[in-house]
Amino acid sequence: QVQLVESGGGLVQAGGSLRLSCAASGRTFSTYTRGWFRQAPGKEREFVAALSWTGSTYNADSVKGRFTISRDNAKNTVYLQMNSLKPEDTAVYYCAAAPPLRSRYSEAQVYDVWGQGTQVTVSS
Repeated sequence: QVQLVESGGGLVQAGGSLRLSCAASGRTFSTYTRGWFRQAPGKEREFVAALSWTGSTYNADSVKGRFTISRDNAKNTVYLQMNSLKPEDTAVYYCAAAPPLRSRYSEAQVYDVWGQGTQVTVSS
């Protein structure tokens, strides 16, 4: 069974840091694009960051300079390092995987496999 499992969410004060992890099982995702999305209450799911199958990284404007996506293929895991967190970063964070050769990494429909989400709450 192909599965993505996020971890690392929690409650943090504004200005703090968290590192989210997304562990994959059931198959190897080393050649897949890996992405992070988030959804705040009452809002649509939005793109956060992606690490493409070619090795390029992409970030939403709202997180540039603060969030960094990385991967460890040996562990079949992708990470999202989040620094200088703001209350507006509060959301459920989801990781996802898209097969190689697909582009438009900021679009959710590109991704085939999704995790269940992890809550990140940033207090002011």
